[in-house]
Amino acid sequence: MNHFDFYNPTRILFGENRTASIDEHIPGDARVMVLYGGESARRTGTLDEVRQALEGRPAVEFGGIEANPQFETLMRAVETARAERVDFLLAVGGGSVIDGTKFVAAAIPFEGDPWSILTEHGANVHSAMPFGTVLTLPATGSEMNHGAVVTRAALHAKLAFMSPHVFPQFSVLDPTKTYTLPQRQLSNGVADAFVHIVEQYLTRPAGAMVQDRFAEGLLQTLVELAPQVKEGENDYTVRANFMWTTTWALNGMIGAGVPQDWATHMIGHELTALYGIDHARTLAVVLPSLLREQRAAKAEKLLQFAERVWHINEGDADARIDEAIVKTEAFFEGLGLSTHLGAYDLGEEAIDAVVEQLEAHGMTSLGEQQDITPAVSRRILQRSLKA
Repeated sequence: MNHFDFYNPTRILFGENRTASIDEHIPGDARVMVLYGGESARRTGTLDEVRQALEGRPAVEFGGIEANPQFETLMRAVETARAERVDFLLAVGGGSVIDGTKFVAAAIPFEGDPWSILTEHGANVHSAMPFGTVLTLPATGSEMNHGAVVTRAALHAKLAFMSPHVFPQFSVLDPTKTYTLPQRQLSNGVADAFVHIVEQYLTRPAGAMVQDRFAEGLLQTLVELAPQVKEGENDYTVRANFMWTTTWALNGMIGAGVPQDWATHMIGHELTALYGIDHARTLAVVLPSLLREQRAAKAEKLLQFAERVWHINEGDADARIDEAIVKTEAFFEGLGLSTHLGAYDLGEEAIDAVVEQLEAHGMTSLGEQQDITPAVSRRILQRSLKA
């Protein structure tokens, strides 16, 4: 196991109707800005719950944060926050709203060009406005971590940043908030969390028994819950476990002290930036092909994955690895997520564009061993063309 520092200061307020308690966790003299996405926050009543919880406080609202938060929109939020002299932010929504709020929190006190927060991946962030979150869409784990991804459409750029200054102060996780979500978003959430775990687990052995077993337990939980989540059953126990699993998939614990990959995400980000494909759906396209391309380097962990997650114990090593990848593909397809680029009417021309963007963004040595060059990324995408 590698050396690591584990730090996560986010308070979790878990359970039904916990939004009512948020006022207790915001400084008494704070002027709050509530950030949210589209009309769903209004339609489902979550925004009204937040307003009621903040009743009597000075507060402003900023809506319209996109599913892939756009830099230009977030800069308007920064301008509003500065003009209104707010000193606490509250994100109401899923990972996109929370990611956007993290950027806004970092950009408000930032003295340079805010775009550099993203081009330097957060290394130049030295402070941020405090904020909390009310999670409505389980998927990204952003409610309990210090990372965010922001898109700048004009540049076809989707870039990530991380900073210890953008951990949420608190996050409300109310499983009943998932009851009104459409099937597409639920399926995306399961797939997103699954790949988050795999990026930290399917690398190379590090002697990290606790992290491995934790990751395997989370993966097994998602596999078990996926059919019920996809079918939209409003079962509190199912949704509570789904929500909690997605949070633990990316709160830093299972990635502590182990090698991490993230090539699937980096390639997927370019597909989203160029073609507008849902983030989770890009991951379903890329991951199986990446596992096939990198099977030799990942062989030990792939065999462990086959045995402990998919319960594959028969056949030689190659056969077990093959079956594990096929089962992973079937898992995504069962959620309604295609594992091939052709499903999005994309061919070789898209591969050229994605590789060009990877090179433009410095994504030229990806993976846990930094051996996924643009040429390897091209081969991964070419594999994904095959139906």
